[in-house]
Formats: sequence, structure tokens, C-alpha cells
Amino acid sequence: MNILTLTGGIGGAKLALGLSHVLGPDQVTFAVNVGDDFEHLGLHISPDIDTLTYTLAGEVNPKTGWGRSDESWQAMTALDSLGGETWFQLGDRDLGLHLFRTDLLKQGMSLSEVTDLIRRQLGVQHPVVPITDDVLRTVVNTERGTLDFQEYFVKHRCQPRVTSVEYRQPQPASLSPRIQFENFDGILICPSNPYLSIDPLLAVQELDQYLRNRTVPVIAVSPIVGSDSIKGPTAKMMQELGVPTSCTTIAEYYRDFIDGFVIDVVDEEHVACITKLGIQVAVRPSVMSTLEDKIQLATDCISFFESMGVCS
Repeated sequence: MNILTLTGGIGGAKLALGLSHVLGPDQVTFAVNVGDDFEHLGLHISPDIDTLTYTLAGEVNPKTGWGRSDESWQAMTALDSLGGETWFQLGDRDLGLHLFRTDLLKQGMSLSEVTDLIRRQLGVQHPVVPITDDVLRTVVNTERGTLDFQEYFVKHRCQPRVTSVEYRQPQPASLSPRIQFENFDGILICPSNPYLSIDPLLAVQELDQYLRNRTVPVIAVSPIVGSDSIKGPTAKMMQELGVPTSCTTIAEYYRDFIDGFVIDVVDEEHVACITKLGIQVAVRPSVMSTLEDKIQLATDCISFFESMGVCS
């Protein structure tokens, strides 16, 4: 079994950690959203890539789910004392990684190459790959105007009402050369925000077309449990976009390119509606509070693939 896993940041990283405990480095590749990458203080910041890498390395801040553990903040304190921009907090250890990445990118390395070097330096065994090495940025249209993703997500704390989301590309983004579809037996979409984490991946036309004309099973895990999102502004955005906040809505959103959908046990009443969409459903506990929860959900996803004929 060799699975390509599509993921954003915190929510996806939880399932990715579980997968890393049950699948070897040659059995799963993590393809990560870059729509929230941005230039800040002269540095190239890749929040979702870093969250995933820190999580797999056992370095993530357990309280926030992002940033590094055992962090200090001397650089931000000094920057604040000088009147600099501190709305996007960069811990000292985290800052060192951004300096390292930015320098290598300026030397001509691709984002895929730099990401691979960083994950190996941090002891991560499983492949972590940005979906593209090209510029692809998420922009959020709101009642307060158009905001770059990090302005919306961090500076304004997701407060402005969302009217639409765009994925801007100066030129059409190409899939990372480290992702070769013929190597994979299945594709798994993590329980990440569909608008802010998964759609930017699908903005890469090669991935979108492959999923629509897939020859291997594609499974998604719902980011909605009950009528709320486990993490982040997914439910809030759905309400603002005028769609019902339910796992069925997510299934409908993904229906053109998934074969299976994992929903939480509290949503079992939605099975019939999702099945009518032509999608197989697995009902499993999907709230990942502990490492055991993450490993169990990963195991359940693998079993779901096996039920679709993917060999272990």
C-alpha cells in the first residue's frame, strides 16, 4: 500500500501523525497546502508545511498545535520594542528555520528540495512535499475587503465575514515533481478546511484533473463533526457562505472526486444521504484528542482502503 495524503495544517497534521505510526516511509507521502505561504519580514513562511513537519518530528507546540515546543520569544520582544510588525508571532527556534529556508530558496533550491532537507534534518522519516514549487496564494474576500490569507487568519483572527475565496497564481502552478501519481494505490484527504486547505491543493490543475479521472480510490475524512468544525473556521465559513454546516455538505462538495467518506459516529444519521451521492461511508470516531485516537483513525482509514481493494 502506498497512499498520497492531502493535508493542510493542524487538523490534517493530527491524522498524518497517526498515519506515520502505522505506515512506513515508503507507504505514505504527505502533500501539503502552500496557499497560506507568504513573505513576512523578508522571510518565506510556510505555516502548513511547518506545522506538519514539527508534528511528525515531535517538535510541535502541544498547546497550540502550531509553532515549536520549548520556544522563546526574544526576537519578537526586540522587534516590538522597535515598533516592528509582530502580529504574526515567530518564536526564536521557528525563526531560525525560516532564515534557513529563505536562504536556500534564494540560492536557487526549490521549495520541495528545501522542505525535504528540513524534514530530514528534523528526523522526519516520511516524505513531506509541498503540492507545488510555484507561487500559489489563498486570498479571502470579506466584508472588510480582500485580505491575504494570513491577514484574515492571524491578523484579523478569522473575524471578518467571508464572501468568497480565491487561489491566485501568477502563472499556472505545476505539481511538485516529487509527486508521481503512478506510485500511489490510493489518495486520502485529511480532515482539513476544504476552502482554505484542500481547495488550494486542487487549484493545481494536474491534481484536480487526476482526482476527477482517478484510477485509484480516493477517501476523505470529514472536518465537520455534528454541526461544528473540530478545529479552525470551517463551520463559520460555511455559515457565511450560506451552506448547511454538516458532513453531508462536505460530501457533496467533494462528490466529483471521492469514492469514500469517513464521518464521526455522531453523524451516523447522514449515512443514507451521503450514500445516495454514490459515495461509500465509514462511520468511525474521528475526534483526535490523543495519540491513540490519531492512530486508530489512521488504522480505520487504511481498513477503508482495503475494503475498496487496496492491498496492504
